[in-house]
Amino acid sequence: MIARNATILGVVLGFALSLTAHAEKYLVQFKSPQTFEMMAQSMKAQAFNSQQLGMAEVAPMRLFNSNTSVNEVLEHVQLLIIESSDAAAIESLRQHPAIALVEKEIMHPAPKVMATFSVAKPKKPKKPKLKMDRPWGIDSVKAPGAWTTTKGDTARVMVLDTGLDSDHPALKGQLEAGKNFTGGSSTDISDEIGHGTHVAGTILAAGVRDGLTGVAPKAKLLMGKVCTSLGCPSTAIAAGINWAAGQKVDVVNMSLGGMMISAGERAAIAACEAAGVFITAASGNDGTGKVSFPAAVETLTAVGAIDVTNAKAVFSQWGPELDVMGPGVDVISSVPRGTGRGATVRLDTGKGLTVVKALPFVGSPVRIVEGDLVFAGLGKPADVATLNLTGKVALISRGEIPFKEKVANVLAKGAIGAVIYNNAPGLLQGTLSEDGTEAAIPAVMIEQTLGEEAKATLAGGGSASTSFAVEATDYASFQGTSMATPHVAGVAALIRAANKRLTPLQVREILKSTATALGPNPNNEFGSGLVNADAAVQKALVSAPVFQLAN
Repeated sequence: MIARNATILGVVLGFALSLTAHAEKYLVQFKSPQTFEMMAQSMKAQAFNSQQLGMAEVAPMRLFNSNTSVNEVLEHVQLLIIESSDAAAIESLRQHPAIALVEKEIMHPAPKVMATFSVAKPKKPKKPKLKMDRPWGIDSVKAPGAWTTTKGDTARVMVLDTGLDSDHPALKGQLEAGKNFTGGSSTDISDEIGHGTHVAGTILAAGVRDGLTGVAPKAKLLMGKVCTSLGCPSTAIAAGINWAAGQKVDVVNMSLGGMMISAGERAAIAACEAAGVFITAASGNDGTGKVSFPAAVETLTAVGAIDVTNAKAVFSQWGPELDVMGPGVDVISSVPRGTGRGATVRLDTGKGLTVVKALPFVGSPVRIVEGDLVFAGLGKPADVATLNLTGKVALISRGEIPFKEKVANVLAKGAIGAVIYNNAPGLLQGTLSEDGTEAAIPAVMIEQTLGEEAKATLAGGGSASTSFAVEATDYASFQGTSMATPHVAGVAALIRAANKRLTPLQVREILKSTATALGPNPNNEFGSGLVNADAAVQKALVSAPVFQLAN
């Protein structure tokens, strides 16, 4: 057997060494763990010899043929990441008797920020110092009850996401390590999207200096950057999972995914869970009866989202794979410093300026606006055709055309800002751009009744005015199953801190068996219900570990 494996290894390694441009990445899995181990050891030896010869700058561990090289050995999940520009060589590799899988890298969609509103904190608060309210989700999952036993001390949580603002005051002291798997410097975990920073805050923000508190505020964070604005490569996700297995973390949070998963990613997940790592993932935000991947993988814990009334969020995907629910609407958490948006709006409809409830639109520039209101209908070209909005603020009704078109149309008529009022009760936060760019003028949303009142005042010949400020903040409120999942990851961290001997399967079953049932559930839209940290930790304390005999 050893001789046969050595022969196979020799065949695989017996190719020329170089790499041309336009290479694509692939995940490679061997049929035999022993063959993979021989490969890994041989490559380590090659790397050592190159360093001894002063050739460390030479791309290490090239193999297969002149247009193929190894990018990374994922030893804890027994996969290789290779790069090749030679389709024929890749096909030949697929046919090799030692190879079980050669899979081209796929790109999953980048996690999207679904904003609802932002929280502005004054840079120089007056004494006594203002205390940030505890996010509603922390109490919803009954985390404070569990804190009498543990706040996550000794638990280590890895977030595989878009990166982190590692100097954010709510998280700086929590970060143990970070690694970038998306290219460039391996230590660059900067978060260009804000998604990963928000997820991390919900799990374990420390609550220092009267700030944000997460579900497990004494846990430690490892951030694996596996997504950029371009998406999440399957090779990066597999490499992140490999890191989690090697680090032997307690919990992995994956608030990412799509409608498919690669076989290589499945293999990595299975190996990571076999190493004792609990993994939870978001069910998806398309509002359909089909759980997205990786959450739909049978052994993972799939999480859906509820709102503050315990109703299922309209966007939350469900199906037979759904396990539990977490708070996923209006979830306040950390974002890269200065990237959040808050708004203070004052409105005068003849009774003097009064502070009103309002939300800034994503893409609004940071600015103070003061001016008379002019009603601009729905903001369509026909509505503004005869208006002179120079130096004015447009009052616009929601409906029929996108917000960014409304704002662009009134901008063309000289408006310095826009106040859009809802066409239904409540508030929502729309976007003025789809690529993260700022609009030329700021826009805010106010409630329907206020907008109708201002419209009536103007129609009756009266005057109305506004003064509003869009402010930069370090905290924001997002929504999505991406926001529900870190609540569950935080509860899992509390469970593992209470009882380190539990297997991933036992953690999952504790989460499900202690969850609070929600509403009629004929289609499994709620899974087992809303996670309950207090009950879960108490059950973890009395649960015995499951010992499995080796085959």
